[in-house]
Amino acid sequence: MKHTTLIVPGFHGSGPAHWQTWFEAQVPGARRVSGIDWEQPVLPHWAQAVRDGIDHASGPVWLVAHSFGCLAAVLAASSRREQVAGLMLVAPADPERFTPQGLRDARTAPKQPSLARWIPRSPLGAPSLVVASTNDPWVRLSSAAYWAQCWGSQLENIGAAGHINVDSGHGPWPRGLALFRALQAAQGDVPLGTITCRSRCCDGLPLPHRETA
Repeated sequence: MKHTTLIVPGFHGSGPAHWQTWFEAQVPGARRVSGIDWEQPVLPHWAQAVRDGIDHASGPVWLVAHSFGCLAAVLAASSRREQVAGLMLVAPADPERFTPQGLRDARTAPKQPSLARWIPRSPLGAPSLVVASTNDPWVRLSSAAYWAQCWGSQLENIGAAGHINVDSGHGPWPRGLALFRALQAAQGDVPLGTITCRSRCCDGLPLPHRETA
């Protein structure tokens, strides 16, 4: 069965040296999600772009996400269960670091609500793998493990690998590609989930106010 691999970068995007860009060249049927402003980590907009990417695919979709892109991928997948074959979630950003409008500054605005209340806390309905490290500046390993458990994901701790990005030496990433291929081989291309969303993820996430010029 023909399938698509949708690459979902994180905050600031994934440049030419990033492992996600390398994945695009290595994985047949891979393409990058479009319609996202990588400098504005606004979850409702990002998740909708991922949903659009899933909807425009001609067959089941594998999601390969990094950092903040993992949150968008999870949110989108929770409402597209019948179309998602599986998810590889690498270094998922801590939702406590963000608000519905963007980055959260807990020091200057401690009462800002975090994104955590809108992130699904139930199994995603498709095979998933969370790849995390012990010294990621964007998420503690304990937090990554918590969300992996909520989503019904396998947790792969790869040790002291930073944010698993270019800065931590993850350009071409053969180990990551092997993990992705193993996930695909274990599942195949057929989504197992249903269309039902059993969490608070699909509705109620406030869209930020957009100023007009």
